[in-house]
Amino acid sequence: MFEIIRAGGWIMAPILACSVLALAIVLERYWTLRRNRVIPPKLPEQVWAWIESGQLDEARLAALRESSPLGRVLAAGLENRARPRDVLKEAIEDTGRHVAHELERFIGALGTIAAVTPLLGLLGTVLGMIQVFTVITTAGVGDPGQLAGGISQALITTAAGLSVAIPSLVFHRMLTARVDALVLDMEAYSRRLVETLHGRGGRGAGGRP
Repeated sequence: MFEIIRAGGWIMAPILACSVLALAIVLERYWTLRRNRVIPPKLPEQVWAWIESGQLDEARLAALRESSPLGRVLAAGLENRARPRDVLKEAIEDTGRHVAHELERFIGALGTIAAVTPLLGLLGTVLGMIQVFTVITTAGVGDPGQLAGGISQALITTAAGLSVAIPSLVFHRMLTARVDALVLDMEAYSRRLVETLHGRGGRGAGGRP
C-alpha cells in the first residue's frame, strides 16, 4: 500500500488528507445527528404536559433549552408564549434557522471534498502524463521502465481521487437527507406548539382573543 501511495507522487498527500477529513466528518455527523439526540422521543409529550398543567418555569425552560436541538426550538416558543402569534412564530423560526445551520455543520465541507478530490486525481493524471512525455522527449520510447512511473502516477491518482469522491458524495447526500427529515419533524412539532399556545383562531395563550 505504501508503495502505491509513493508511486502516486505528492498529489496523493492532499487526497489522503481529504479522505481522513471526510471520514472524520461522516463519523461525527452520524453521531451528532442521531434522532434520539436531536428529537428525544418523550420530549414533546413532556412539554405538552407542562403546558396543560401550568408547570412551566424558568428552571424547566432552561433544562428544555439545553436538552436537545428540538428542545431549543420549543423553548424559544415557550419563552414568547404570552406574546402575539406572529411574534411567537418569528421567535421559533429564528431559532429554528440557527438549529438547522448547526445540524448542517461540516456537511458542506463533505460536499466540497466530493467535488475537489476528482480534480486532484485529474491533476495527478496530468502531471503523470507530463512526466511520460518528458521522458519520451529526452530518452525516446525505448525504455518502458522510464515511462512506467508517469503512467502509474496518472492511474493511481485518478483511482485515489475517485475512491475518496464517490463515498464522500454518497454520504453527503445521505446526511443532507437526514438533516432535511429532522428539520421537517421539528417544524411539525413547532407548528403544534403554536397551535397549542394560540389556537387556529389566533387566540392568546390564556384563551383571550
